[in-house]
Amino acid sequence: MTNFKRGFHGIDIGGTKIELVAFAEEGDRLREVHRERIATPGTDFAEFTAAMQALIGRADAALGMRAAVGVGLPGVIDSATGRQLSSNVPALNGRMVADALRGVLQRPLAIGNDCQCFALSEAQGGAADGMATMFGAILGTGAGGGFCIDGRLMRGLNGVAGEWGHWPLAAAQLAPHGLPVYDCPCGRRGCLERYVSGPGMRRMHLHFSGKDETPLAIVARAQAGYEPARHTLDVHLDLLGHALASLVLALDPHAIVLGGGLSQLAHLYEKLPAAIGRHLFPGVRTPPVLPPAFGDAGGARGAALLARQQLNDSL
Repeated sequence: MTNFKRGFHGIDIGGTKIELVAFAEEGDRLREVHRERIATPGTDFAEFTAAMQALIGRADAALGMRAAVGVGLPGVIDSATGRQLSSNVPALNGRMVADALRGVLQRPLAIGNDCQCFALSEAQGGAADGMATMFGAILGTGAGGGFCIDGRLMRGLNGVAGEWGHWPLAAAQLAPHGLPVYDCPCGRRGCLERYVSGPGMRRMHLHFSGKDETPLAIVARAQAGYEPARHTLDVHLDLLGHALASLVLALDPHAIVLGGGLSQLAHLYEKLPAAIGRHLFPGVRTPPVLPPAFGDAGGARGAALLARQQLNDSL
């Protein structure tokens, strides 16, 4: 087996699959050496940790060394207890995932939010490579993100920097569009992700048209001239533009990179900059809104980069 100076395993954990990508460090670059996907053990925590241990063992063999590990997890980690919250993997909810994995793996381990890992991947070698600051905005089953400065992920006191999907929309912002204030599974009401995510767009379209259709179908219907679908897209753009304008005023990123399923919708790149600009005061420029360079493959890469960032910080 070939030996490299350092190696990093990046792991992206989803509700149905776990993807591991093993990288060899070559200067500032990470070169992919090994990739594997397995089904996520969704209900049994012991089975989950055993599967992770076996997966990483095979990656070590492919890389030729015991490598540091970065893990991108859905949901958030309780900063006071270290327990995993709001995960779409039932086996992980309420568990001390980091402690358990460190116990079985016996190596450096970095754990971050999957959305933060996406942002880090796009900040280093991705769509926002070389930019002083960037925000990675996930628009998938939920809305989350991450903020990077000079290619480094900024995590904050509680590790939740970038959780813009749980900023609340005021009733006054929803009333002009005839929208109710929806409850959010996080326990709050009116959270942005209930409107601007993929299911949020679908929920609004059902409200306006009485039809339950996917975002792709809504776009196709709008292009065919169906007025309720056009209205859904107009309202979605306005609410998303308002949300991202708030991000611009709070963080002033040099670029916004979209991720998640809605990042595939071409009209967002055409119309979103103007929608953001309408909610900014004169003299504030709208940053470019960019498609992701790595698509849905960035999570594991970002997790590996997070492991490298944490290891470098400890040296």
